[in-house]
Amino acid sequence: FRSVSTYQAAMLAGLLKAPSRYNPLADPKQAQARTRQVLANMVNAGYLTEAGAARAMRRKSAVIDKIPAQRSARYFIDWVLAQIPSYVSPGHGDIVVETTLDPGLQRWTEAEVRAVIAESGRAARISEAALVALAPDGAVRIMIGGKRYANSQFNRAVQALRQPGSAFKPIVYLGALEQGLKPDTMLLDAPLDIGGWEPRNFDRRYRGNVTMRVALADSINTVAVRLGRKVGIDRLIKTARRLGITSPMRRDLSLALGAVEMSLLELTGAYAPFANGGAGVWPYAIRAIKSKDGRVLYERSGSGPGRVVKAEHVAAMNGMLAKVLIDGTGKHAKLDRPAAGKTGTSQNSRDAWFIGYTPQLIAGVWMGNDDGTPMQRVTGGGLPAVLWKRFMTHALDGAEERDLPGADPFEEKGFWERLFSSL
Repeated sequence: FRSVSTYQAAMLAGLLKAPSRYNPLADPKQAQARTRQVLANMVNAGYLTEAGAARAMRRKSAVIDKIPAQRSARYFIDWVLAQIPSYVSPGHGDIVVETTLDPGLQRWTEAEVRAVIAESGRAARISEAALVALAPDGAVRIMIGGKRYANSQFNRAVQALRQPGSAFKPIVYLGALEQGLKPDTMLLDAPLDIGGWEPRNFDRRYRGNVTMRVALADSINTVAVRLGRKVGIDRLIKTARRLGITSPMRRDLSLALGAVEMSLLELTGAYAPFANGGAGVWPYAIRAIKSKDGRVLYERSGSGPGRVVKAEHVAAMNGMLAKVLIDGTGKHAKLDRPAAGKTGTSQNSRDAWFIGYTPQLIAGVWMGNDDGTPMQRVTGGGLPAVLWKRFMTHALDGAEERDLPGADPFEEKGFWERLFSSL
């Protein structure tokens, strides 16, 4: 504190109570009021005279009005710094940390997130967004924890626990496949009453008998609940745990509709086995840690928990989730290359999600408001899907076009054989 003024020292002390709220970059007036209160407390405690407090207020120095542009990836950096003590012990002096981040893509994505919110956020009543992207092995390539780090250091990609809604349904459908159902299995979309709970479809319509593939593409709630009942809550929770979901899950059928709180990073990682052919991942950011002289202190080894989804079920899920982008709720996310994903919207449009992937990259987007205020009819198939498409189009520009794991990206195994045999 030798290099700061009395006012600056009081401002820093005031930050401890609520760092985001009293951040002078986010709310200068509130920060100044908090600093004035700290100075008054110092006077009351005898550490400062009233004249000294008044002099400190008069001589307060200007606050830097922005973080330099080159200081990007601040949410990612905070996340990595918190992990370092788990890998190396204190006393090693200066260290060099090799991470999984793509700096250029990170800077572009930060600007794009702010641009999307600036374009449409006010009309849609969206104040915040988060985005994460993983390589197929779980390496975190991009992490956007909020619209602007200078305004709030709360990392919405990792720390925020929000309801994913229908973005959780692929876990339910995977459980159904593992119980012997197929993408062309016929299921009933009709009114449902479970002990007084009557789950309804988003569009308030019922279609009668539909295939499991169509039900997932159109995000039909009654079918998801019926599948959840068939799979069973215990088995459904075990399936989610196997895919990497660690958050507490409620033991009732509302789980089938995503009535559970989890992080964006957590759910995005759960989609990785569909992209990589069935291997579970543990999202990670640190490849190696070295001393200043180059001595390796830590180096990542291993590849995760191994296979968690059978190959035939990966193929079936990819066929169904590809249809979501082709003619389902995720049409606004459709790419000019094989891709798949799922939309999600929590009750009253409080949260809107899109999680999607190609064989090279898995990305998740969340939009909403920190205080849970409903958005203006925003769904996961709207702005989150649009942002996801913009990101993936840029990130994969020039990348090789590859099919999703499985015999056919759009239909289950045997479809074409049955079609041609019927001609």
